[in-house]
Amino acid sequence: MPKTQASEAHYMISAVAQKYNIHPQTLRLYEREGLLKPSRTDGNTRLYGEEDLEQLETILALTRDLGVNMAGVEIILNMREKIEKMQLEVNEFVAYVKQELERGLGDWEQRLGTALVKASPTDLVRASSVRPADPSVRGEQGSSRSRS
Repeated sequence: MPKTQASEAHYMISAVAQKYNIHPQTLRLYEREGLLKPSRTDGNTRLYGEEDLEQLETILALTRDLGVNMAGVEIILNMREKIEKMQLEVNEFVAYVKQELERGLGDWEQRLGTALVKASPTDLVRASSVRPADPSVRGEQGSSRSRS
């Protein structure tokens, strides 16, 4: 994802610090720790975009509301990133499986459509697995009963 988009608003460090009631040094610390990665202007001024603000809100919720320390925040954010990547991989795999299933079903329908004998697979299984009763076997059983 590109960090800077023409339509995305960007905020300077002082505006972000004021909005979230934190000291600018705290934002610089989060950047040094690798928790935030604001873009920079040619004059090296930090610019915080919407993604950065969402990340900051997560960091503040973890530290302020849950009492998580910096090391814990880093671990949580890294795990969150890994989970998001894994979710993307799972989604891609599911899409691939669905595509293959649809293709396979299409092939199966095409093969059935060109078969010499029009029958569903269940008809074929039922017909071959059921054996007709042998009348001669019944006759022998009946005659043996009458003898007793």
